[in-house]
Amino acid sequence: MGTFDIRGLRRPVIVAPMAGGPSTPELAAAGSNAGGLGFLAAGYLTGDVLAEKITAARGLSTEALGVNLFAVQPSAGTPEQIQAYAAELAGEAQRYGVALGEPRYDDDAWDAKLEVVLDLHPEVVSFTFGLPSEQEIARLRGAGITTVGTVTTLHEARLAVARGVDALAVQGPGAGGHRGTFDPGAAPASQPLDQLLAEVLDTVDVPVAAAGGLVNADDVAGVLASGAVAAQLGTAFLLADEAGSSPVHRAALQSPEFTETVVTRAFSGRYARGLRNRFIVEHDAQAPLGYPEIHYLTSPVRKASVAAGDPQATNVWAGTGWRQAGAGSVAEIIDRVAPA
Repeated sequence: MGTFDIRGLRRPVIVAPMAGGPSTPELAAAGSNAGGLGFLAAGYLTGDVLAEKITAARGLSTEALGVNLFAVQPSAGTPEQIQAYAAELAGEAQRYGVALGEPRYDDDAWDAKLEVVLDLHPEVVSFTFGLPSEQEIARLRGAGITTVGTVTTLHEARLAVARGVDALAVQGPGAGGHRGTFDPGAAPASQPLDQLLAEVLDTVDVPVAAAGGLVNADDVAGVLASGAVAAQLGTAFLLADEAGSSPVHRAALQSPEFTETVVTRAFSGRYARGLRNRFIVEHDAQAPLGYPEIHYLTSPVRKASVAAGDPQATNVWAGTGWRQAGAGSVAEIIDRVAPA
């Protein structure tokens, strides 16, 4: 195992990586400073920007730090499906006065980010959407970095352990934002977290953190009692002082106009859970799977919606327990969910 063991956390709380803004160096550092483990989200960043964020977090904490990388899979979409969806969204572009984005495929700068973490040595590196090669995991472990695979099924858990990861983050269906499903063409598993956690713990011999829909002290205590070594929470920290959540995101999470979360592919071409808004209602049925092309296609509309202070055409990612997310500092939130 890498030099860091998640079983040794003073507070068994992991501040989940939340790409696209909420995860800041301040949020990650505060999570670690409070005795948990804070994560930076590398998704959508260049290697250089990731390096800057790791360096910034290092300047705010001497504690262990985690970094999450997207292990992007081949796209599940065809050019024809993506062009048809672009035509479907022409009215949205017109409404917000922008042009749709260029629906390109890329691997989220995987090689560059791998070199960044090997160079800067965060204590923990986790992976979402898939796994590195055995050789890449061996390089990370050889550099003293603890590796964590995000898994959503027992099959994925077995694959991750066979590939050589040190620990697992077992993510249930209540998770906000993108599910970590390996197969980009598969519907996300609906097996409840407690059942999935029990199966995984019964099968693997690596430390397991539990994630997905956990927001309060009872949730955290429950997964720890089941055998998880830590609880990973994301939505619970969206309203934290240190989070980079946009004003639109923060307001929507606290607005009575939103009454439920749904799993949608309308924004990114990959299944993710967020508050049910107009864009999802009008476009989810037509949205193809096709990540990251759809992410790039819809990006200008989502940015314009946020700039207009309008939560109806942007992804307001949130887990099923979003109503219980509270404001305050990261330290205060950790005190609430994992009393010392």
